[in-house]
Amino acid sequence: MFELSFIWAGIIAFAVLTYVILDGFDLGVGILFPFAKGEKERSTMMNSIAPIWDGNETWLVLGGGGLFAVFPLAYAVVMPALYMPITLMLLALIFRGVAFEYRWRTVRWKRVWDVAFFGGSLLAAFMQGIALGALVQGVEVTNRAYAGGWWDWLSLFSILTGFAVVVGYTLLGATWLILKTEGPLQEQMQRYAYWLAAGTLAFIGLVSILTPFQDPVYFQRWFNLPGSVLSAIMPAALIAATFALYSGLKTKKDAQPFLAALSLFVLCFIGIGISFYPNIVPPSLTIVEAAAPDSSLLFALVGTVVLVPLILAYTAYAYWVFRGKVNPDEGYH
Repeated sequence: MFELSFIWAGIIAFAVLTYVILDGFDLGVGILFPFAKGEKERSTMMNSIAPIWDGNETWLVLGGGGLFAVFPLAYAVVMPALYMPITLMLLALIFRGVAFEYRWRTVRWKRVWDVAFFGGSLLAAFMQGIALGALVQGVEVTNRAYAGGWWDWLSLFSILTGFAVVVGYTLLGATWLILKTEGPLQEQMQRYAYWLAAGTLAFIGLVSILTPFQDPVYFQRWFNLPGSVLSAIMPAALIAATFALYSGLKTKKDAQPFLAALSLFVLCFIGIGISFYPNIVPPSLTIVEAAAPDSSLLFALVGTVVLVPLILAYTAYAYWVFRGKVNPDEGYH
C-alpha cells in the first residue's frame, strides 16, 4: 500500500506543475505586452487569455491550500522562509488581475493599467523564480521550525532562477500567441520565440550545472547510480524537446512550438522533483515528516478525488470552447 503522504505529495506536485504550465503562458503574454504594436494587438493579446487566465490560477490555490492542509509542517517552514517573495508574488497577481479588468473600462487610464498588467506579470514570474531558487538552495530547519534569516531567500542563485523563470514564461507566452493569433502579431512572436528559446535553454543549462553544487545530496543523486542514468536521459529528452520547438518554428506550425515549450517546463519540473525526493523542503524535511496524520490525509483525499477531476473537466471544457484563433475585431466583455 502506498503511503498516503506520498500520494498527497504527487497531488501537490501535479497542482504546482499544472499551475506553472497554464498560468506561465498567460504571465508570459503579460510580459510581452509592451512589445505589441498598437491597441489592436494589445487587445488581441489580452483576448487570447481572457477566457482562461483566472481559471489557470485555481491550481495555485489548490497547491497552496493543499500544502497547508496536508503538509502543515512544510507550510509552517516555507512561509516564513519565503514570506517576502510569496507576498510580492500574490500582490503582483492581484494587481495584474485588477489591471486586466480595469483597462477595458477606461480611456484616460488605459496606459496606466497596461503598465500595471505588464509589471504585475513580470514581478509575479520573477518572484516565483526567486522562491524556486531559494527552495533549491535549501531551507534551514531547527526543531521543526524555520531557523534561517529574513533575507536567506535572496542570493545570486535565486536571482538567476528568477530571471530563468521570466525568460521561460515569456517563451510560453510567445508560443501561445503563435497558436492563438495570425498575421503580423504571429510573425512577430515567431521571431521572438527563436531568441527566447535560446535564452531559456541557456538558463536551463546554467541552473542545471549549478544545482548539484547547492547541496551534496543533489550531487550524489545525479552522479551516482541509478541517478547517473537519469543524468543521461534528461539531457536527451531536453534535446528532443528543443528539436521539436525549433522545427515547429521553422516550419511555422501553430501548436508544435507551444507543446514543445511546455515539455521543456515539464522536464525541468521532473528534474527538480528528482533532486528533492524524498524531501518536501530540502535539505532535511522529508515528505513523511511534514505530513499531517493519516486520518487527516484520508479525509482530505476523499474530497480531492472528486474535486480534481471536476477542475480538470471544466478547465478542459473552457479550452475547448475557446479553441482556435482570436478574432482581433471581437472585444472582451
